[in-house]
Amino acid sequence: MKKADMILYNGAIHTVDRDAPKATAVAISDGKFIAVGDDASVMLLAADTTIKIDLKKKTVVPGINDSHTHLIRGGLNYNLELRWDGVPSLADALRMLKEQVDRTPSPQWVRVVGGWTEFQFAERRMPTLKEINDLSPDTPVFILHLYDRAFLNRAALKVVGFNKDTPSPKGGQIEYDANGEPTGLILATPNAMILYSTLAKGPKLSYEHQVNSTRHYMREMNRLGITSVIDAGGGFQNFPDDYKIVEELNEQGQLTVRIAYNLFTQHPNQEKEDFDNWTKTVKLYQGDDMYRHNGAGEMLVFSAADFEDFVQPRPDLPELMEEELERVVNLLVENRWPFRLHATYNESITRFLNVFEKINREIPFDGLPWIFDHAETIDEKNMERVKALGGGIAIQNRMAFQGENFAGRYGLEAAGATPPVKQMLDMEIPVGGGTDATRVSSYNPWVALYWLSSGKTVGGMELFHQNSRISRETALELYTRGSAWFSNEQHKKGSIKVGQLADLVVLNKDYFTVTDEEIKSIEAELTVVDGKIVYAIGDFKSHTPPVIPILPDWSPVKIYNGYYPGSNNLELARSKQAIAVQRKEQEAIQKLNIVTAIHQCIGSCGVHGHNHNAARMSDVPINNFSAFWGALGCSCFAF
Repeated sequence: MKKADMILYNGAIHTVDRDAPKATAVAISDGKFIAVGDDASVMLLAADTTIKIDLKKKTVVPGINDSHTHLIRGGLNYNLELRWDGVPSLADALRMLKEQVDRTPSPQWVRVVGGWTEFQFAERRMPTLKEINDLSPDTPVFILHLYDRAFLNRAALKVVGFNKDTPSPKGGQIEYDANGEPTGLILATPNAMILYSTLAKGPKLSYEHQVNSTRHYMREMNRLGITSVIDAGGGFQNFPDDYKIVEELNEQGQLTVRIAYNLFTQHPNQEKEDFDNWTKTVKLYQGDDMYRHNGAGEMLVFSAADFEDFVQPRPDLPELMEEELERVVNLLVENRWPFRLHATYNESITRFLNVFEKINREIPFDGLPWIFDHAETIDEKNMERVKALGGGIAIQNRMAFQGENFAGRYGLEAAGATPPVKQMLDMEIPVGGGTDATRVSSYNPWVALYWLSSGKTVGGMELFHQNSRISRETALELYTRGSAWFSNEQHKKGSIKVGQLADLVVLNKDYFTVTDEEIKSIEAELTVVDGKIVYAIGDFKSHTPPVIPILPDWSPVKIYNGYYPGSNNLELARSKQAIAVQRKEQEAIQKLNIVTAIHQCIGSCGVHGHNHNAARMSDVPINNFSAFWGALGCSCFAF
């Protein structure tokens, strides 16, 4: 009988294995689970050299797998970026900005690159250009908000060369003041290329520091229980140059997150040439269980990009899109390459499916895996078409950050099932969970799990209808076993099951019993990847792997380290966050008491039923209690 390298026992293990959903112990050998069951039976596999870890009844789940993120690009830049992910107030965010301005040497910038929304702040607003300029008159500052805008202070405008003679590019807008000078606000209208191209003008880290940055980004992901990702490529992420670091780290055994990577076209109007070259030079699925190729996309042709800036109207794709997309997908199907395609709106999806069905009639897909990414507004008819072609849908929690904007444009009713995850599952379409981090949503998967199971945005706005929500158990399945389908690894990972890859997470809270709001603050106490401990704190800190220094010395990661509160100042940050969260909860209770005192429930409405507070306390409908509709009752009347 084979003996275990490691045994974890006395736990509350949720296996995500329907045949054996719960266990108390697992045994691991050679990077795989060799036993899952009760303490007594698993302990039979212990040898003198076996590492034994008492889980102290803590909740254990399979390693989290993000089916759509941008780890490779994120890793190259992580040590450069000040993250506002999870910061509870704009005052805190601006304080962090000022502290980093004081630390950052010339000619470097201070960058806040996605992962936040004004609705997470107690003040419920974005920073002003005046605030940013007052905090940093000399050091360039670039702050990206979702895919809709970026703020540049005067110093940044100077170094990127924006002046009164700079024209706005197609699909983007530079805002000018009354004197014709750029204000520092740039807008995606709706093409986000102006945001990316401006950010790309900033200084990069040295190669050595990019290696360090990537390792620290993976450690941050391990802190949140992430053990696998699918990297969906991305703008300004060039293959193979920008992939050298993760490839070298894998060769050195230093990857702590499994990476399956898709290849994203890099040259507008030359997309077919890109994929023709790659299908000839890159072997499908080349690599190993830690780092492997995964096919094409999420960008297949630039003309098919339907940008998800919900502040702007839905973009109309050009007429030539079908012709360009057909050439590329035809090539991929001929070469049996799986592919994925960014697809936000149902109108775009209809046109994409027309192309896919035409190709399928000539060259049958015949089980070839393919994916729509995002699919926020896909309808039932198109879901049926996806299923008929054998596709899957990778959904992300972008609505957790943009739900208020979406509801403002399309209404609360439409937002209530965007994306229609439950319906996808009911139709037995493969669904994987992801974040699309780092430039829109945060990489924190627990924010995504909170959104899926509670139906709320990070700002607390209730989005999903009660019948559109899914259970916490189902949400977890999407981020474990569900995501494994999207890299064709559903038979080797995603569950704590004999024979599968030994990836698991011991949580600091019981995900299944805590309040909805507490889900967002869940972290790992112990993270195991490939049977090796890659992160450990608290009761397991004696197993902590060596921590490498953070480079460069002025890096924001040295102080804050990613999602708030960062692990580098964990105790101090947690105490500050606890105070802020408690204050927000008390304010919410007081507000609710006021509302209840003012309004008595005298009848239901067609939108909210008796839950009038969903309307009154929303940022979208009118909610002034002293105004006409507010005084009458439900704000639905004002829609």
